[in-house]
Amino acid sequence: MTDPLGQSQVLPYLQGLSSYGYKIFLLSCEKEQVFASNKPTIDKLVAAAGITWIPVSYTKNPPVLSTILDILKLRRTAKKIHQQHGLDMVHTRPGVPALVGLWMKRKFGIKFLNDIREFYADSRVEGHMWNLKNPLYKMVYHFFKRKETEAIVRNDGIVCLTYAAEKIIQQWPEYKKNIPLEVIPCSADLELFNPAAITGERRAALQKELGIVPGDFIVTYLGSIGGWYLTGEMLQFCKILADVMPAAKFLFISPHRHDEIAAAAAKHQLDARRIIVKKASRTEVPQLLSLSNFSIFFIRPCYSKQSSSPTKHGEIMAMGIPLITNSGVGDVEKIVEEYHSGIIIHDFNEQEYTTAAAKIAAGPQYDTAGIRKGAESFYSLTSAIEKYNRIYANILNH
Repeated sequence: MTDPLGQSQVLPYLQGLSSYGYKIFLLSCEKEQVFASNKPTIDKLVAAAGITWIPVSYTKNPPVLSTILDILKLRRTAKKIHQQHGLDMVHTRPGVPALVGLWMKRKFGIKFLNDIREFYADSRVEGHMWNLKNPLYKMVYHFFKRKETEAIVRNDGIVCLTYAAEKIIQQWPEYKKNIPLEVIPCSADLELFNPAAITGERRAALQKELGIVPGDFIVTYLGSIGGWYLTGEMLQFCKILADVMPAAKFLFISPHRHDEIAAAAAKHQLDARRIIVKKASRTEVPQLLSLSNFSIFFIRPCYSKQSSSPTKHGEIMAMGIPLITNSGVGDVEKIVEEYHSGIIIHDFNEQEYTTAAAKIAAGPQYDTAGIRKGAESFYSLTSAIEKYNRIYANILNH
């Protein structure tokens, strides 16, 4: 919970659900380096919502053995919570948490909500975290695939993030049609990501700080560098856009790996003076995004990414910013097209980049208010909480 995703994509849902009268016990693994500094913030949030938070330490090394240790810690703690309070349902995401959820279902007969926020085992392989040429990781992969199948067989309800994932899940032979299934995309904080809340004075101060002058055309990238995000491909596109738009500058709102951004820019012969890199807190992000004429993210398209709902997409749309992105990731292409909120590329090649850059340079007019309304429609936190309440009530027969 002390990581950014815990604060943006777990706590807001649980805070909302607690208002429906559920008594929630939140069991999480926490990383030592951020736990001490962020614990007071989480304590305050959960206390206000009446949520009981039980953090245990996350074990990083050695590989595999550390995971086994965490599973044992989580099982032991979950059992203690159940013995003291009598749980009605356990709600987990895939991977290690789902192993604990399955164990609770088998051992105590507790209802099990299988929140498939990613196709876990395949994402580890496609994300180059598990090399199947290594016999150990091959064994781990097949173990988790078996457990994913078991979770589909034994669950009492399913949540997934995308309609693309829903179609895939419904085709799995183990899927039971009588089990409730809800599609709940990663929601955006529409109050925080609100362009109307940012003053002209604040924008002017940021422009001065970052060396942005009148007439500059700002393309932003929000988030971490590397992993699923294709830094080289994005910088190649930026170079092509810069060649047709001399006023273009590229603002990377990113916490680390700034040297990789510079290296990719140099590789594609993009003038370093066009690159602006800024580390920002969560509350500063909307202010920096407000400087955007466009935003960009390219994500490696693959099977497991059909289950992905990029949090940044909802946040960018909430700010009314058009987007350049690629197909093959969750529902992103469908959303961009439905809400007329940007440009989709279908291949990572110079021809596609040149066509997209020409469209941007031609200056198509995007309805920024309409893009924000799209975020309100598709990425609403209120709607997400209502859907979670619906499946909770369905499973628990409330």
